[in-house]
Amino acid sequence: MSLQVEKLEKNMAKLTIEASAEDLEKAIEKAYQKQKSQISIPGFRKGKVPRQMVEKMYGKEVFYEEAANELIPDAYDKALAECEEDIVSSPKIEVTQIEAGKPFVFTATVALKPEVKLGKYKGVKIDKIDTEVTEEEVDAEIDRERENSARNITVEDRPVKDGDVTTLDFEGFVDGVAFDGGKGENYPLTIGSGAFIPGFEEQLIGAEIGKEVEVKVTFPEDYQAENLKGKDAVFKCTIKEIKEKELPELDDEFASEVSEFETLAEYKEDVRKNLTEKKEKDAKNAREEAAVKAAVEDAEMDIPEAMLETQQKQMVDEFAQRITMQGLSMEQYFQFTGTNYQQMLEQVKPQAEERIKFRLVLEAVAQAENIEATEEEYEKELETMAEVYQMEVDKVKELMGEREKKNIMQDLAVKKAAEFVAENAKESKK
Repeated sequence: MSLQVEKLEKNMAKLTIEASAEDLEKAIEKAYQKQKSQISIPGFRKGKVPRQMVEKMYGKEVFYEEAANELIPDAYDKALAECEEDIVSSPKIEVTQIEAGKPFVFTATVALKPEVKLGKYKGVKIDKIDTEVTEEEVDAEIDRERENSARNITVEDRPVKDGDVTTLDFEGFVDGVAFDGGKGENYPLTIGSGAFIPGFEEQLIGAEIGKEVEVKVTFPEDYQAENLKGKDAVFKCTIKEIKEKELPELDDEFASEVSEFETLAEYKEDVRKNLTEKKEKDAKNAREEAAVKAAVEDAEMDIPEAMLETQQKQMVDEFAQRITMQGLSMEQYFQFTGTNYQQMLEQVKPQAEERIKFRLVLEAVAQAENIEATEEEYEKELETMAEVYQMEVDKVKELMGEREKKNIMQDLAVKKAAEFVAENAKESKK
């Protein structure tokens, strides 16, 4: 394998990669072996047609595409290992020579890491963030815990009121005709939750168990069902059950049930302590973000479009992985939201550009200030990874090659650079 690098404008480069004629021959033979079971020529049993006969019938290039797909990934990886340039995008591949008996040649057009001209990054001004925890915040947190510990008590002697958990049957009609998806039986609905169409839940307030009530609503213009957008509808509803929340008393017994403390006073103090820790952690992150943002705004760099496109695709792919873990496919997501892949790429573009700028500036700061990760920090990071993936640390180490270690060390250096910029920032009151 040989490599030639040609620098292009706007932080782009063209890599010309050559694999030997012998490697191409092996890839063509592999392509033939993979496809031969599907090839049928009169006079030969299916899967037994000699390669020379196939090439005579269909041309020598019949296996070239499959052979190229076989060769390119490995050849490109070897070129990356040999290339001294810092490549920051996916390659755009073009085959320039593929012919049996000759070397296989292709080009990969890639973006190179742009040079960053740092501006002011020490002593940048940021707003001071208040981390004091108020009594109202402590009470609100305790109230949330009371809500979580509330019991639903069945009531039969009154109509529905706001906040009730109801069970109901309903059927929807447009112009007097029932529509698909508009019927439900024994459906649980908390009044005031906003789970149904605007205006629906409010009209159930005052409804009595077993008595049918009519709820009139208008579907939003952006409703997901095309045939219902903007339409007036009537829902015939029957309340079958009403339950109301019963909050626990705010006393020592409640404190002992929801915490490790015996008294309400101790529990309150612990809530305050946890809220303070959270506020201080959030404030630290916010200070870092504000300080780095100020440093980014004062820096200069020319981001290649290919680098931005690669970041956009990576962010959409990360999102796809997250929702897949929740049991939702991207096709379903696009259907529910009325968007598509291309629109989503555009939506994440500003965030992708910001992410790239933050990273580039912090890498430049780390280089300027000789900030590096230590072996001890690397070992600690592997321990954290082992906990997250529920693996033995030694097993994680086995999976780490030189490239993976380099990336982790760089990530750690970037984190330290962010802390450096924040620590050297000047806070001012809003």
